[in-house]
Amino acid sequence: MNILEATKIRKSYGSKLNRQEVLKGIDISIQKGEFVSIMGASGSGKTTLLNVLSTIDHVSEGIIQINGSEMTQMKEKQLAEFRKYHLGFIFQEYNLLDTLTVKENILLPLSITKLPKQEAEDKFSALARELGILDIAHKYPNEISGGQKQRTSAARAFIHEPSIIFADEPTGALDSKSASDLLNKLSELNRQRLATIAMVTHDPTAASFCSRVIFIKDGQVYTQLHKGNQSRKTFFEDIIKTQGVLGGVQNEH
Repeated sequence: MNILEATKIRKSYGSKLNRQEVLKGIDISIQKGEFVSIMGASGSGKTTLLNVLSTIDHVSEGIIQINGSEMTQMKEKQLAEFRKYHLGFIFQEYNLLDTLTVKENILLPLSITKLPKQEAEDKFSALARELGILDIAHKYPNEISGGQKQRTSAARAFIHEPSIIFADEPTGALDSKSASDLLNKLSELNRQRLATIAMVTHDPTAASFCSRVIFIKDGQVYTQLHKGNQSRKTFFEDIIKTQGVLGGVQNEH
């Protein structure tokens, strides 16, 4: 079952006289329970693609369906309502509220629902334990490490069991150990909870944790790699080879 289907996605910026087409008719589908990475060189359109798929930005043309609902036909108020229940986000810079504790930050998405308090507590405890942050529940963001902040951000994205989670360079601000810890936890949650994750990354190590990598070049899908039964090491080497053909993948601003 496809959680996300994007058909003939185009995105342009600027006026008619000075128009820049960033996405040029992309087709993408993501199945329930997939952990998909989107990669591409700087300027390839990968971040723009994530932004339109996640409804942060609007497409110029094309259709995006998430869980059977068509995003491109929704008004802003409908989109906001849809995001609350069906989308989760993990950002590079964490986006935690400094005045709230780790626990309060994680429970934010549930505060708008009518979930009984005890049920919310149970969800929090289970998720925080899985992500190894239960012992810092009552600390504030300025009292914890970058890795702990990102795992808090991940817990907030997972807590309301959204249809799909969008992760934008989630390891970009982390050291290698913290990045590896986070990716291992995301992989576990992906497997155990059948969570669907779409992640933009420039890092082949991060991408090797995924089940599929979509490479974007010049606003179009260039190629895709499927992990299948390969080891993560072998998949990593395949990703590196494809990057070499693409001319390298750098940070996109």
